[in-house]
Amino acid sequence: MVKSADRQTGAADHPTGDQTDAAAGQGSDPVPQAPDATPAGAKAQRVAVIAHRKKTLGGGLDELRKVIAGQGVEDLLWYEVPKSKKAPKKAREALKKGADLIFVWGGDGSVQRCVDALAGTDATVAIIPAGTANLLARNLGIPEDLPEAVRIGFEGRRVKLDLGKINGEHFAVMAGVGFDAEMIADADRGLKDRLGRLSYIWTGLKHVGGAVSPMKVKIDGNDWFEGDASCVLVGNVGTVTGGIDVFEGARYDDGWLEVGISTAEGPIQWARTLGRMSAGNAEKSPFVRITRARKVSVKLQNPMAYELDGGARERTKSITIKVVPAGITMCVPETDAPTDGTPTSGTA
Repeated sequence: MVKSADRQTGAADHPTGDQTDAAAGQGSDPVPQAPDATPAGAKAQRVAVIAHRKKTLGGGLDELRKVIAGQGVEDLLWYEVPKSKKAPKKAREALKKGADLIFVWGGDGSVQRCVDALAGTDATVAIIPAGTANLLARNLGIPEDLPEAVRIGFEGRRVKLDLGKINGEHFAVMAGVGFDAEMIADADRGLKDRLGRLSYIWTGLKHVGGAVSPMKVKIDGNDWFEGDASCVLVGNVGTVTGGIDVFEGARYDDGWLEVGISTAEGPIQWARTLGRMSAGNAEKSPFVRITRARKVSVKLQNPMAYELDGGARERTKSITIKVVPAGITMCVPETDAPTDGTPTSGTA
């Protein structure tokens, strides 16, 4: 379970000067005070929204603005972007303007771009899961419910989330090279917009017949694997690509990254491997090895695409992945949420 953080209380939890004076007056009744409609958490915060305008949830961005206004936020910084690549610039702009609570509307790609820009700062990130997969939100126990996600942003616990860093770019969920990355690269080519989550299944079926490739993998500077493999996956959480629970018992606040490598080749071996993964027993597959690390180095004989948090990147022959402990502050539900992707009761 995640480590708890103290809920912050604002000035609304304390009596005003007028109330104190009235209560202290001899023989006089307290002066009635108008109720304070502004939530305590919102008073001490400058709030910003960074929204991928093509993503949808509930009543859309109009409802999001209305729900946030209902929290008493008057000076809201609002940014809409046409694609996730545009989000980092807006995140940095919001930070310069004093935003310390930043809502990110979109999927894992939008969240990853913002997290990369905000890593190591004092900003707190709240996720509104309006994307296709929303794996980080699922691992954190944040439901695909717009009003509840906003409430968690204002009233939920603040936790320090570990991050990974691959070839200089931060991620919060996973990074991979090989089969996983090729599948995601295909899904990115317009299929996600048309098929949603089915795009991962469709492209996955296309790639299960792909050949393995020679590679070398080092774990914390030590040789760990050398040979033919089809996929290397590094996870910060338990539930990763396609919503499959790959890394049982993974925690996002323990200072470690989970590492898995698959040597499966062809449809039959991949069917067996994916069957084990779907059952939560990936480590029992004869075609899978799993360990954990703080640094992972992968050398490839042939250039291969890599991915992070569901976003494809260019082909490369070398990747280095490091853990960044407590790299970002995130909003999560008040009750402890499982870190293996299982929704907490009442938040699914």
